[in-house]
Amino acid sequence: MKPFFEKVLIDQGSSWTVFHRCLEAFPFEWHYHPEFELTMTLNSLGQRYIGDHIGSYGHEDLILLGPNLPHTWCSREKIEGGRPHQAMVLWFSRDLAYNLVERWPEFGAIRRLLKDEAPRGVCFSEKVRREAGRKILALLDQQPADRLLNLLSILNFLAGDGERVTLSSSSLGNSTSDAASNAEPHFAKDSATIDRVLSYLHAHYREEISVTDLASRAHVSLSSFHRLFKRHMRMPVSAYVAHLRIGKACSLLMNTEIPISIVASEAGYYNYANFVRQFEKLKRMTPRRFRTLHAPIAKAA
Repeated sequence: MKPFFEKVLIDQGSSWTVFHRCLEAFPFEWHYHPEFELTMTLNSLGQRYIGDHIGSYGHEDLILLGPNLPHTWCSREKIEGGRPHQAMVLWFSRDLAYNLVERWPEFGAIRRLLKDEAPRGVCFSEKVRREAGRKILALLDQQPADRLLNLLSILNFLAGDGERVTLSSSSLGNSTSDAASNAEPHFAKDSATIDRVLSYLHAHYREEISVTDLASRAHVSLSSFHRLFKRHMRMPVSAYVAHLRIGKACSLLMNTEIPISIVASEAGYYNYANFVRQFEKLKRMTPRRFRTLHAPIAKAA
């Protein structure tokens, strides 16, 4: 249940990809990737986990995720038993988003959606997601050039949803937030650096983290690293690691019956009192209370 890096494959002849996923179940696979993701679920009921958000999803649920935001969907049951769980998944890179919307004032609403809200995950209103769903399904039968134009159209439509809400309490992913104030080469270089650091953090967050070591891996000074990380992630390294560890604890509390003291150590906390303090700070309840509220739902999935 440790977050793992997912390599997104881009369709041949395209700069982004759309994937129609059909499965007998959506397993709990806590993962992240450097691409933006727009996912619409069909014929499926269950739980979604996005950053530190946990919520229910249903038919035509529509979620926009920013780069490197940990997430997963975990199905509970089908709506129509004879058909598979389905998801329409759109992946597009930060570079593509930057080139499409950052330079043109007409796309200001899309830019704000991607830059300011997607890093926390965005859920759209029922009316908007129903219409957007038709547009997304239509992408399957379109040629690459038409798909790209309609991706812009879909994002513009979603940016007009005045009832959309963000999900995770904090940004746990990277975004295009510094693209407006930096030249494109610097943006690409910084994004690659942050991706390298995040890959290391997601693999080693249970261990003692040395910020000096992270700065060395990023090939920048310690002070420059602090500024770079906070500019991209909108939080210091210590807060990011705490979110990863508490996310791990939440998944263990929901999906296992191991003692809470073991949950703490598995999440990287070897001082139980500190674990409880950090958990209550982020989740606003004790680990025991969290397990009571969420474990039955997870078991049903």
